[in-house]
Amino acid sequence: MLGLKLLTDPRWADIAESNLEEILTDHAWCEQKAATNAINLIADNCEHIDLVQELTIIALEEMQHFQQVVDIIKERGYTLGRGRKDDYVGQLMKFCKRDGSRNTSFIERLLFAAMIEARSCERFRVLSLNIKDAALAKFYHDLMVSEAGHYTTFLNFARKYTIDVDVDKRWKEWLAFEGELIQTFGKKEAIHG
Repeated sequence: MLGLKLLTDPRWADIAESNLEEILTDHAWCEQKAATNAINLIADNCEHIDLVQELTIIALEEMQHFQQVVDIIKERGYTLGRGRKDDYVGQLMKFCKRDGSRNTSFIERLLFAAMIEARSCERFRVLSLNIKDAALAKFYHDLMVSEAGHYTTFLNFARKYTIDVDVDKRWKEWLAFEGELIQTFGKKEAIHG
């Protein structure tokens, strides 16, 4: 369904599980950044009331996920570390086209968001199927379902609001780029790492 070109090696879950405090901290900040991204899309494209309504729901869900992860961190006696740079997201941001119309920029932001949600969904699936901690496995299964919904929302809005972008063609380019990019990740305790 996601169309990703390269799936995560299930052994990445072992890396994540070897340092739960780190993966949970990274995950918490990923959720906060996802909420911020949705809010920024709302602020920049408020003329589309259906997008405003749907992305408000997503922003709230992402902050709920942030709170859930923070609660898990607290329950387990861990410390929420500081936010950190996400090199994967940074590379995706560089892939965004910036030399077109306002609509092109809008569609690129939606595809950027869809790509992150797709990979997060896939990573949560890997965690849900491969970590030994039953409570976290269930938690990540539930988040996987949520992220899949977010992915389709962003992609559907890109298709709905395009004026000058062939969204399906551009999405294939995003998938190809991400398939190459992700080969250098999956080696550390980070959702996209």
